[in-house]
Amino acid sequence: SFEGARRAQTNTMAGVKEGGIVALILIFSLLALQFKSYSQPIIIMTAIPFGMVGAVLGHLLLGYNLSIISVLGIVALTGIVVNDSLILVDFINRTREKGSMIFSAVLESGVRRFRPIILTTLTTFFGLMPMLFETSRQARFLIPMAISLAFGVLFSTLVILYLIPVLYTILDDISKLFSRRKSSFKIETEMATN
Repeated sequence: SFEGARRAQTNTMAGVKEGGIVALILIFSLLALQFKSYSQPIIIMTAIPFGMVGAVLGHLLLGYNLSIISVLGIVALTGIVVNDSLILVDFINRTREKGSMIFSAVLESGVRRFRPIILTTLTTFFGLMPMLFETSRQARFLIPMAISLAFGVLFSTLVILYLIPVLYTILDDISKLFSRRKSSFKIETEMATN
């Protein structure tokens, strides 16, 4: 069996894995309560893997290896990434409640929420830049976490601005398809009983 530092690393990774699963369940539950839907939280949470991809690409770009601190940064990243998706989906829902069609609601949300999402992303990224390029020995311990956060947010935002509106539109098409089938089934059963 592995002992010493390797054992501590394995225990930490197991704890992060369990905590990450609990965090994802809690995020999903809170979003499901907010939107009164099970499908919209899934759309919002699809951005999380892209944040992870951005974190890995950032490590490759800057020449750092993934470490436990990097993984902790990725766990922290999930909340930030979900926030950008949440802003888009919430705006689409509010626009549709006012009577807009799906396509115009998605288009308007992309236009109206573009600036806040980009500004949030850039302020987070540039706020972490001093830590990324810090050369002191004390700061080098935290640089992998800063890389995970900075590049994860940057990459996921670019994907979110395209992916979330598309997924929302696809979800709406699927729900319309099921409601049509349900109504046609209801009509057929009423005709059969008459």
